[in-house]
Amino acid sequence: MLRKRERQQILEEVENQLKYQPVSVTRNRKKLRPNRMAEWELRISRFRVFYDVDEIALQVKIEAVGYKKGNKLLIHGQEYQL
Repeated sequence: MLRKRERQQILEEVENQLKYQPVSVTRNRKKLRPNRMAEWELRISRFRVFYDVDEIALQVKIEAVGYKKGNKLLIHGQEYQL
């Protein structure tokens, strides 16, 4: 479970980073190799936001939010492999 401040930080960064040009690669945004989670990843400190973009409808869909603990990616407390 994320703390209130962490949720606020993630929401602010998602708004700032993905409002315009969500499919452009930046230092904190990258396109992922094909996987069953999402096509894109946004890095916000230790957190990872996985999202897909519908360019026709101009929509960003957040698929999952996880965090890094060492080399492990945890989503809902479960280790996840991309």
